[in-house]
Amino acid sequence: MSDTQVLIAGGGPVGLAASIEARLAGLDVTVAEPRDGPIDKACGEGLMPGALPELARLGVDPAGMPIAGIAYSDGRRRVEHRFDGGPGRGVRRTELHRALRARADDLGVRFHEGRIDAVHQRAGFVEAVGLRADWLLGADGLHSAVAREVGLALPTPRARRRFGQRRHYAIAPWSEFVEVLWTPAGEIYLTPVGDDTVGVALLARRGEHFDDALAASPELAARLRGAAPASDLRGAGPLRQRTKGRVAGRVLLVGDASGYVDALTGEGLRIGFAQARAAVAALVHGDPNAYEAAWERETRDFRRLTGGLVRLAASPLRGAVVPVASRLPGVFAGAVERLAR
Repeated sequence: MSDTQVLIAGGGPVGLAASIEARLAGLDVTVAEPRDGPIDKACGEGLMPGALPELARLGVDPAGMPIAGIAYSDGRRRVEHRFDGGPGRGVRRTELHRALRARADDLGVRFHEGRIDAVHQRAGFVEAVGLRADWLLGADGLHSAVAREVGLALPTPRARRRFGQRRHYAIAPWSEFVEVLWTPAGEIYLTPVGDDTVGVALLARRGEHFDDALAASPELAARLRGAAPASDLRGAGPLRQRTKGRVAGRVLLVGDASGYVDALTGEGLRIGFAQARAAVAALVHGDPNAYEAAWERETRDFRRLTGGLVRLAASPLRGAVVPVASRLPGVFAGAVERLAR
């Protein structure tokens, strides 16, 4: 007899969303997570418009700041697009975690303090952290132990290895957009997450120093001069992770654990929430292999657009990204809208 119908590895946003999905579907759920309290992560913290209906459907409405759209700038040119279907939202990762955890608690999700680093599949069930489950969802992030354990992880490509860094500053937002600064050091994301807080995230190659990258942008350096840091500097990466599949027996991978291209387009959470919904639907119907096709469908635009943009950003044509976008605002708007859905 199983201890739980669904065991979820990882209590980050996607793992918690999956736990809520499973409880709403009437399944018994346990989340295995070694960390206590709100979980933070180095990320841009902008929820695309398509993520908000996913959260609302789960009964989750985190506090944050409206985001009108996306703007690209290289210090000389600027192009922006206002979301057609309404705003997104800038949300501190810790606030998002608190809102999801509160909803999971309300629905009766159980939590097990532990990290899943060994997985054993048997006939009709799977075992991990001393628990027997009908199904295991691996939502344990970029460096997923579950993906490695079940043989789905592939080596991280050494080419174009990029990392994320993020710090908040105590300053009133000066823009209603997520401002993306294309600099020689990397892309800097400026996201309003509160009335008096702006998140600053850097996507760059290993070795780029956060403060040096910010100082190299005169406009940004001037804006942040005198602003006190509102959080510690955090890092994450390498961002690109590959898997050869998302399903292995009774194990399904969701979120970053299922494979990740890059954070450049800022829609990782929207994709992760959609994956959680599709994975739970596959379990409810007793057809885990249906999830593979659903994963391909849900992530197709993200993988194509983000992959192409990352290749361009790493090429000698990097400096042409903003000039071309400013000359072709319709193309820029179309790409943003496809990712915002």
